[in-house]
Amino acid sequence: MTDYSALLDDEVWAFLNESARHYPDDAVGLSIADQRSLYNRMCVAFDQGRPANITVSDVPLGGVHCRVYSPSAPAAATIFFCHGGGFVVGGLDSHDSVCAEFCSITGLRVVAVDYRLSPEHPHPNDFEDAWAAFEAACAAFEGAIVMCGDSAGGNLVAAVTHHARGRIDGRITGQLLIYPGLGGDQSKGSYITHALAPGLTTQDMEFYMNIRSAGQDKYGDPTYAPLHDKDFTNLPTTVIITAECDPLSDDGKDYRDAMLAAGGEAIWINETGLVHAYLRARVMSAKAGASFERMTQSLSALAKAELPKF
Repeated sequence: MTDYSALLDDEVWAFLNESARHYPDDAVGLSIADQRSLYNRMCVAFDQGRPANITVSDVPLGGVHCRVYSPSAPAAATIFFCHGGGFVVGGLDSHDSVCAEFCSITGLRVVAVDYRLSPEHPHPNDFEDAWAAFEAACAAFEGAIVMCGDSAGGNLVAAVTHHARGRIDGRITGQLLIYPGLGGDQSKGSYITHALAPGLTTQDMEFYMNIRSAGQDKYGDPTYAPLHDKDFTNLPTTVIITAECDPLSDDGKDYRDAMLAAGGEAIWINETGLVHAYLRARVMSAKAGASFERMTQSLSALAKAELPKF
């Protein structure tokens, strides 16, 4: 059994303890309504507010509720963002300060997508919303688009990127996937080594997957799990950032390897001593803060179709 007392420092433990005060480890056993209520309360507790140098507006894009963050100077590119939450919890407010900081630090516009959630709207409704919003964002905003999402959102933006090939070419210059769940093999690797990781377990992942799939077999559908795609050619420059102590960490490695094998350009950064959902810990943990800086550097580089130089 993995000894997390040796892998995680005091700052990360403080983050986990504070998270558990609002959203307990056994929350997946509660009703969906209660899960959402607790998750929203936790996100409020960690919210950092918005920097003063941006403006924010809620607008429909492709019939999907979205939030647009605009920098004070004209933006050279757009970050297309989908939030995490296991396709069950979360929304525009849960990741509001993250998107606001991405906009403020990079000077890029951010479009955040309020896609429909399971179980009321199981897959492919989430993907259909992300795709509709993406098409509308391409029509509404000129310039490069960088795809970005955390956890479930990383899955969605990668699925949109795969689907865009041959449909909307030349607009996506890069992807930043933050501890994404991409449909990796749960019988090996980090799914086993970190099956009981604090913050997210393999059993938690199975819970979310079963709700999202509505009990149907989705194997082989790249709009459900991008790692199930058979074609990894012609994908944009990609940065995958994962947490060491997370069942999903090997999804990042496997996605990078698939891209490199297909001749693509990708790097995988597995952040030592961090756990799933550490975006919320960026002001509590020096390690999480350093990783957040790598994320913003990656977004700026990917807007130019370049890999970051750390």
